Parts: sequence; C-alpha cells; structure tokens
Amino acid sequence: MTDFLIIGGGIAGISAAARLSALGDVTVLEAEDALGYHASGRSAAMFVETYGKPSIIVLNRASKDYLMTANGGVLSPRGLLLLGGEETREVFLQDMKDMSLHGISVDEARGYVPILDPGAVTMAAHYADAWDIDTDLLLQNFARTARANGGKIITRARVEQIARTADGWQVTTSTGAHQGRILVNAAGAWVDQIAVLAGIAPLGVTPYRRSMARIPAPAGLDVTTWPMMFGPGESWYAKPDAGALLVSPADEDPCEPHDAWADDMVLAEGLARYEAAVTEPVTRLLGNWAGLRSFSPDHSLVIGPAPDDPTFFWLAGQGGYGMQTSPAASHLAADLIAGRAPEIDAATVAALSPERFT
Repeated sequence: MTDFLIIGGGIAGISAAARLSALGDVTVLEAEDALGYHASGRSAAMFVETYGKPSIIVLNRASKDYLMTANGGVLSPRGLLLLGGEETREVFLQDMKDMSLHGISVDEARGYVPILDPGAVTMAAHYADAWDIDTDLLLQNFARTARANGGKIITRARVEQIARTADGWQVTTSTGAHQGRILVNAAGAWVDQIAVLAGIAPLGVTPYRRSMARIPAPAGLDVTTWPMMFGPGESWYAKPDAGALLVSPADEDPCEPHDAWADDMVLAEGLARYEAAVTEPVTRLLGNWAGLRSFSPDHSLVIGPAPDDPTFFWLAGQGGYGMQTSPAASHLAADLIAGRAPEIDAATVAALSPERFT
C-alpha cells in the first residue's frame, strides 16, 4: 500500500510525484515505455507569464522562480513577436493588450527576423520576457526528486481496472495490481476515462490535437536568436529548434484520446499562413507530429479532490500550459492533499477546483 498512487507520467504526474514524495510513499503508473510520451514530450513549450486565463497567469507567476532557479533552471531567453496585417488589426490589438506586448515597427521586427515580408506584415509587437523551457530537463528533475525520496515510477503499466477498497484504491494494470490511499488522476487526455473506471463523475475534459512541422532554417540563415513568431489570434506560430524552425497551424481539433499524428491538410494550411508572412517558401519538411492538449470545459486547470470522493484527486486540464504551470500546480496539489493552507490565493484555488463544475 502506497500513500499516493498517481496515474500518468507526464509533467502533471511527475511534478506531483516530486512534491508528494516529501509527504509519504508515492507510486507513479505510466502506460507508455517512457515518461512524457504524449503531450509532455511533444510540446514546443514556452514560459510566458502573461499567457492564459487569470487563474493560469497566477500559476505562471508562482512557477517562475522555480523554473528560473531550481536545479540550475530550465529557461533560456527567446522572446515573442506578434505579426499581423491590416485585415487582422482588431485581433492583433486585442492580443497586444491581453499579453502586455509593446508595438514595434516592421523594420524593427525584420531586425529580429530578416525574412519577414513587409508587404504582408504591416504591424508587429514584441515581448522580451518569454523563455524556452527545457521540457525534458524539467521532467527529469521532478522524476529525480521523486526517486530520491523513495518514489516508484513504473512504466508500461496501462490501467485496466480501478476498484475502491476499505483503505483506498486498487489499480490493476498490465504489469500487476497496485494499492494506494489517495488516487491522483494526472492521466492527461485520458483523465475522464480514468474517472469512469474509478466510479467518479467525469468533468468533460476534451483532448484537442495540435500539429507541428519541423522545417530547415529558411535560406540557410542562423535562426538561433530569432524570437517565437505568431499570428493574431494564435492562427499559427513558429519558433527556432536546434538550428531549424518548428511551425504549427495552432490547430485545436477535438478528438478522442489516442497516440496523435498530424493531419496533412491542417498542417499544410498552417504552413501556408506562416509562408504568407515571410519571403522564403517552405520547400521540405524535416518531420512532423501532433500532440493532444486537454482542456476542461472552461479551459482552466482542474486541481483538487473530487466532490464525490475526497480520496480521488484531479490534476487535469493542463491544455497548453502544463509545463509552465507545473511547479505551482504541483505545489498546490500537495498543499491541498496535505491539508495545508495553499500559497495560492483563495479565489484562484476556487477557480481551479473541480467543485466549480458541480
């Protein structure tokens, strides 16, 4: 019998394991061969403090110091560049306001990214305080902490059955049965399926596909210092990646939980939107993939015990914010499970609680 039985070995489950391992015995059950296989391992993660709903921004701000400093930090400077034309002016100005960006001239924008087409890009805004997240390092740092405190991380443990017991929960997996006093549901796109197996009311968490292409550096240029670029309304984005560019149509297509892949037509449409802003065409792909970003009905995270059973704990709905909120989200989860007063303000705790859906 373990104190905390966590289903899911992505950033939500592994960060929770690190925090809870200071409070008792922890066992993480991950269905795949490796940690972070699905959404966590396919993220073009950025830390942007002003990105997201108000409750998410609170988590961002509470996570920043950890991401900057813990274990030497996992952030490196990147910056954001919003690009638009006259036809997108209204959405462009709203994005500027929402994300606290400051306007710059198109010439200044071309100083950051020389391939921008001044005939198409007539408006630009910049945000310097945006950072790349070393997602693998962050995941492994949390895993290292959990293991150092005696936590067990079991891969290839696909959940088959969940049963309530006198002392807590029994989860039967493809590698055997495991018992825990508190069950933490951090299963990403599968959280509602896990809830149903446990006899807990699902919340309506929906997975959405996000596609990505990797293309060669345009015109053979050094893209290392280029900022992340995005279109108004997040209609597309591109960011440097190991000497190449990642380009996404920023699609959000609802789907069933599965091992996602990119849709060729959706990817082509996104690449066309990127090409419309630059002078260099996309001539070939180095690769493509997709991940699932899972959102609750109000698109904010869900952190807290199930209203119908306090021993079933939700850590779900990370959407596109899982990496940058993970330090604070996992800290809040540990505070609530331990019965401690959260460091996060009460209004935000309520905005994240699963009770908001009852």
